[in-house]
Amino acid sequence: MKTKILSIVFLSVLLFTSCGEDGTSDIVINIDGNGGAPTTGNAIEINGNYTTDLTLDATKEYILTGPTIFETGTTLTIPAGTVIKASATGADVYLAIAQGAKIKAEGTSSQPIIFTSSATTPNAGDWGGLIILGKAPINSVSGSSTSTSEIANLPYGGTAADDNSGILRYVRVEYSGGKADGQSENNGFSFYGVGNKTVIEYIQMFEGNDDGVEFFGGTVNVSNVSVVNAQDDSIDWTEGYTGTITDAYVKHGPDHDKGIEADGYNTDIGNNSNPKYFSKPTVTNLTIIGLGSGTGNEAIRLRAGTQGIFTNVWIEGFNEGFDLDGDQGDNPTGAGVLSGDLNVNSVIFADVNVKLKNDTGSTFTDADFYTEDNTLTGTDYATWGANWTRK
Repeated sequence: MKTKILSIVFLSVLLFTSCGEDGTSDIVINIDGNGGAPTTGNAIEINGNYTTDLTLDATKEYILTGPTIFETGTTLTIPAGTVIKASATGADVYLAIAQGAKIKAEGTSSQPIIFTSSATTPNAGDWGGLIILGKAPINSVSGSSTSTSEIANLPYGGTAADDNSGILRYVRVEYSGGKADGQSENNGFSFYGVGNKTVIEYIQMFEGNDDGVEFFGGTVNVSNVSVVNAQDDSIDWTEGYTGTITDAYVKHGPDHDKGIEADGYNTDIGNNSNPKYFSKPTVTNLTIIGLGSGTGNEAIRLRAGTQGIFTNVWIEGFNEGFDLDGDQGDNPTGAGVLSGDLNVNSVIFADVNVKLKNDTGSTFTDADFYTEDNTLTGTDYATWGANWTRK
């Protein structure tokens, strides 16, 4: 990656001549505090590696034009109502908050912060997405060692479960998920080893080419999560993620994969923690809406030894509700069911052909895994998703 330090554009001054009188074009002069940070039209460019803090202005136009990384010790502050457009050139355009840096993006339900495509006709995969990297534990490495992110090759992981990467509140990411290659894929939101002092609430990924929200280990707790029209998995976890997901809404579009795809560890790397542990989030108030039981998809796939406790789950419109994969060796998904570390306290199925498919190598009944409750409602998305989300 070519690194460059960009100065901050403080204002643009437009000097107009009278076109009506002499037919000449308007003269545009861009002025900044250090002699000429680039702009695109009237939009202020954000691009490169930042080693000092940056505070945006909701009255300005911003465009993300390439790899953008906030380095250790910096803070990016984004006020409510700010719109950041990304050049529609794919995976090479993304925003990354490195280990030791912070993002403070605090929108409101009436003034969400929006990351979107700059294209006149936007499409999923136009740009990369938002990446946050922290120092919380991951099981792909041991102790204080770090791993490296798929996009940007940045370090993440460590021993600080209470690491703080800042705040995301009422933030929407649109048309993201540009693919770098077959092994490296951007998501809407990528949380790499993010700690539980980070505040993540009221976030939406809309129309993405890959996963909506993915957790690579870490302990971060998230709430009020909306994923609409993710073309791969809507919510994905791996590498020992152990946070909480509270009030999540998933709606599939015509191109999609799973509502949730969950791994106990990254099978491409290995479970290298000492002692070994597996992902085990707590998921409460979850709704997943598919395209109907004739589509051949499963709503939730649990594999590679993942654990987790689910409560108040609504699954609608799938061939399979839960698909569990594993073995009795390195991928003990079924053992988690038998030990009580992987179960569904309460679930309602609507238009679902197969409620549970067990490919774990362990023997257990449906009742060992889930408790069905036809009085459930899932998450109250109509209330908390009002005004700031796209449908």
